[in-house]
Amino acid sequence: RATVSLVEKLLKDYPQHQILLTHTTPTGRATSEQLYGDRVTRVYLPYDYPFAVQRFLRHFQPQLGMLMETEIWFNLIRACQKNHVPLLLLNARMSEQSARGYARFASLTRDALQALSGVAAQTNADADRLAALGAERISVMGNLKFDIAPPAAMLELGKLLREQFGADRKVFLAASTREGEEALLLDVWQAAAPEALLVLVPRHPQRFSEVAELVAQRGLRMQRRSGNRPVAAEVQVVLGDSMGEMFAYYAAADAAFIGGSLLPFGGQNLIEACAVGTPVLVGPHTHNFADATALAVAAGAAKRVQDADELVRVQRVLLNDGVALGEMRSAGLGFVAAHRGATDKAMRLVSRYLVDTVP
Repeated sequence: RATVSLVEKLLKDYPQHQILLTHTTPTGRATSEQLYGDRVTRVYLPYDYPFAVQRFLRHFQPQLGMLMETEIWFNLIRACQKNHVPLLLLNARMSEQSARGYARFASLTRDALQALSGVAAQTNADADRLAALGAERISVMGNLKFDIAPPAAMLELGKLLREQFGADRKVFLAASTREGEEALLLDVWQAAAPEALLVLVPRHPQRFSEVAELVAQRGLRMQRRSGNRPVAAEVQVVLGDSMGEMFAYYAAADAAFIGGSLLPFGGQNLIEACAVGTPVLVGPHTHNFADATALAVAAGAAKRVQDADELVRVQRVLLNDGVALGEMRSAGLGFVAAHRGATDKAMRLVSRYLVDTVP
């Protein structure tokens, strides 16, 4: 989803060009189809083997390639250089942990980064770490995710979900949870028996059934989102077993926990939640989104907790404090607004390589 604002701008400014989006998972492909329909071409990215990427480039003959965030594919980069295809790394981020990993392959990493035509880093810290690994032609452009606009259809769906959840009931969302986190949260939720409805949305769809079993094992009353019906008052957990509806879940919630941060997965993107004005809670492990998380906490849009016990305790206090909720909602919206603009900066870089810009 980080590409949404950029792809929409490319479609508008370069209508003569065919846009090819590559994916590595069925979930990514399905999300792209939902977002863009037949306005773009979708294919799976080939395995990063020399013969595979060479055949890929020979077939599609791209004028320009764009990698996103941490997508450093050594053989693809080398093949683009060999075939004189300019390649940009956009919305680039490099955590300290990732930098240490790439440093173990210093020569290979340096050659790949130096073969890029340009690097647009999210932050100065990302730029410094990329430069230390060998990247050249680096600029700092901010984070494309700040430019995403919550789709009106998703906001309307959020209103419908809220009606189904119960307009007078507090709703706490656990978004994009990872393996191991659901069990921690459900154990505390079961013991604390809060009045709020827990909406639990695992990050990976293939785990929906597994998470449903975790809920059942604890004797918690559950309903699936896919049932698409009003939630009974005795239901304690709604399993968000749907795809492409995260904005709607955020819009329907009073507050949200961003998964991947209770256990050392590195966290997930909290910008979408803030863009809707949903107060955010995060755990201690946010190294993959360290800068955005730190800025959100500093802005008052997010709070950090250390474990599942504190998470449930803080959400209970927060959901019963209308003033604090209102302040965090306003802070989240302001936080996102203050950091917009990366798309326009990225497009200025792209325009150096695509010649038929619409006046």
